[in-house]
Amino acid sequence: MKLKSTLSFILLGVLLFSCGNDKTKENKEDLKVTETAFNYNVDQFADIKVLRYQIPGWENLTLKEQKLVYYLTQAGLSGRDIIWDQNYKHNLKIRKALENVYTNYKGDKTSEEWSAFEVYLKRVWFSNGIHHHYSNDKIKPEFTSDYLKQLLAETNTVLEGEAFDVIFNDVDSKKVNQAKGVDNVAQSAVNFYGAGVTNKDVETFYASKKSPDPSKPLSFGLNSQLVKENGILKERVYKSGGLYGSAIDEIIKWLELAKGVAENEAQANALGLLISYYKTGDLQTWDDYNVAWTAATEGNIDYINSFIEVYSDPLGYRGSYENIVQIKDFDMSKKMEVLSQNAQWFEDNSTLMEAHKKKNVVGVSYKTVNVAGEAGDASPSTPIGVNLPNANWIRAAVGSKSVSLGNIVDASNNAGNSDRLKEFVNDEEELELEDNYSKQADKLHTALHEVIGHASGQLNPGIGETKETLKNYASTLEEGRADLVALYYLYDSKIQELGLTDNWEKTGKAAYNDYIRNGLLTQLIRLNLGDDVEEAHMRNRQWISAWVFEKGKADNVIEKISRNGKTYYNINDYAKLRKLFGELLRETQRIKSEGDYKAAEALVENYGVKVDQKIHAEILERNKQFNSAPYTGYVNPILVAKTNEAGEIVEVTVEKPETFVEQMLDYSKKYNFLPEVN
Repeated sequence: MKLKSTLSFILLGVLLFSCGNDKTKENKEDLKVTETAFNYNVDQFADIKVLRYQIPGWENLTLKEQKLVYYLTQAGLSGRDIIWDQNYKHNLKIRKALENVYTNYKGDKTSEEWSAFEVYLKRVWFSNGIHHHYSNDKIKPEFTSDYLKQLLAETNTVLEGEAFDVIFNDVDSKKVNQAKGVDNVAQSAVNFYGAGVTNKDVETFYASKKSPDPSKPLSFGLNSQLVKENGILKERVYKSGGLYGSAIDEIIKWLELAKGVAENEAQANALGLLISYYKTGDLQTWDDYNVAWTAATEGNIDYINSFIEVYSDPLGYRGSYENIVQIKDFDMSKKMEVLSQNAQWFEDNSTLMEAHKKKNVVGVSYKTVNVAGEAGDASPSTPIGVNLPNANWIRAAVGSKSVSLGNIVDASNNAGNSDRLKEFVNDEEELELEDNYSKQADKLHTALHEVIGHASGQLNPGIGETKETLKNYASTLEEGRADLVALYYLYDSKIQELGLTDNWEKTGKAAYNDYIRNGLLTQLIRLNLGDDVEEAHMRNRQWISAWVFEKGKADNVIEKISRNGKTYYNINDYAKLRKLFGELLRETQRIKSEGDYKAAEALVENYGVKVDQKIHAEILERNKQFNSAPYTGYVNPILVAKTNEAGEIVEVTVEKPETFVEQMLDYSKKYNFLPEVN
């Protein structure tokens, strides 16, 4: 599971993303630059801000470790085109045409339409396709179809038929459609399903699939596209020799090299299983790999690679391709390891029903890591925390790995602030708490969400996997459940007792203020007026905040204030709010444990989807004064392998990317392993 930033765009201008290129100086020189001298800002366009990040401690790695990082990063980038094709069937064709225009057009580049073309291309790059990375709405160009035809003609570029028309028409307008009462599969443009496939088709197809061991259900559908051929449903499996095989072969090549420089036997064995999975597409091998990867906790380098998160599948079966390469942050990991060591205490003292508590929380490992490179669904828009594997039975039997992406968070924190926060806080007391405790609260929220939240709770005997029982509400319920665990313990003296904060009350208050303000007000900045909330994380922040606001009305726990035509929310009783979070956590876990689809539907639809249009219009108007973009992403550092005459790597240096455009073009040139149509 991924944790997207909940506080960042108010604290810093938001954090989430990736890319850039021009080569400057060697890494050792970069590392001598002080934090204030390092320029984190790269680009800003539309609703997006692009930053760069550093890799602290790179010079302390051995050459063997640097090689491992390099190979894993190359493996990740080799699969970059996969996420483009997964996101939409025409994405690769459109991207290649737009890039050809951009690099070959010799005409007027001072016109408003050319500027609009540039912005559109950047937005498409950022979203890995023509649908917005967060809202899932199709990105609307601010240039005409006639202008694009002119650009195509002047650069001898071919883009025609449906692939051209879809840029300007209303076809495939939503990448992922989670709306109630529609056929979510048929109405979603994401390329996980072929033409004519419906919700009923998917449910019927997988209802017939049986795992060899029902207590260890396989992740059916995770690594395939489901299509209809002559009316018969068929899976096209992602594997060597199968769908995306040419890119997967490149991934395998680099993973083989990585296995050769693994830090230890456990790490090498896990890499071997991942390679075998890519070669065969076998889901039992995928589970075997996840068990081995989860248990491989020794070493300084780790990674996430394959088809993992299912947020982009409206029914939660199919995994999007992603890659994150990580270097352990030794100091922060030691400080936060205390959460893993006390996981059972948190489970025992939660508000869950006794039947839903795990009697033995095992193997929850937590590290703060520094990212060395990202690709696929993790780039340019990156999570700030990750907890894997996603299979419930592996979490229960073997455990999980939780990481916080420390240098991503630090880059966002150091990229500069705006005055937006002052516009939406209710008073000076709230602002002071934010200034002094919000960063600490945000880090703790991420840790508690990933380590304790996703590891907590258990399904009732005989209840199927959440994607089967809760269907289109599975992702938002799981993310909300993990958030509620974090919120419940953020206002608890235990976190101070464990040395995680110097003042649990102020840390908790800052966290609660942030969450309610974001869930009820400021995240609306990300929506167009009139839109429903559709993204899973945004939904869970709203249904949690709206539920506790409503349930606390009798005691005036959260007060809605109108002042000078502006709306604010003020928390009057933090202890009672914590109790409400605990009650909602108990109910959310019950829904998951019992597979109660109707209750999930009622909770999300009643509290998490609809937006008060008057307040939304007000928030958008208040936000107009600020220039900082609501979404943030990242360019990746450039790892350069230097070789001797024998072709052996003798040094791996880090170069600072200069522009988003150059990195995107460089990636398309170097990691172009798929045809336009797959």
